[in-house]
Amino acid sequence: MFTGIIQSIGQVIDKQKVSGDYQFKIKTNFSKPEQIKLGDSIAMDGVCLTVTDICNDTVTVDVSVETVNKTTVELWQTGSQINLEPAMSLQDQLGGHIVSGHVDAVGQCIKRETSARSEVFKFEVPQQLSQYMVTKGSVAINGVSLTVNAVNDNIISINLVPHTLQHTNLDQLQPGSKVNIEVDTIARYVEKMLNPHMTRG
Repeated sequence: MFTGIIQSIGQVIDKQKVSGDYQFKIKTNFSKPEQIKLGDSIAMDGVCLTVTDICNDTVTVDVSVETVNKTTVELWQTGSQINLEPAMSLQDQLGGHIVSGHVDAVGQCIKRETSARSEVFKFEVPQQLSQYMVTKGSVAINGVSLTVNAVNDNIISINLVPHTLQHTNLDQLQPGSKVNIEVDTIARYVEKMLNPHMTRG
């Protein structure tokens, strides 16, 4: 489980294809890399991955074909900057919202414009996810917990303040950039609870 509060911007230092899967070495740049252990989960651009090897502040992770097909992982190249968040512990504060690390789909940045000191981004999400997008609701984009400012069909607008841009890789996004989308888990539970009643109605 994660909070969507990015702890570090890591960097891909190696990418290998192994029997259809991918293996990455990621320099984490964590302030306390010694706290990461073998088998730990780390959200990388919102994708929950398991640490299979550690060397100083560099971790190795394996990514299955299924995950590759549902996320932006295949676009990662040597030098790519990746949002990192270790799995939360019981002592951690829930600063963002509940993020599972299971990406629902890939979306796309379609517009970016300056608004005072902030940047307003517009993202196109797959139509099947639009029902989970509500004004002032939460969404995770590349693992970052964000608040939706406006919704127009399957287009969402999000205002990013300077702090978020400085401490995540979202500042690199331009129109056409692909992003990982995870809808709010609570929205999914609400839908599941309401569906039987809606069907009977």
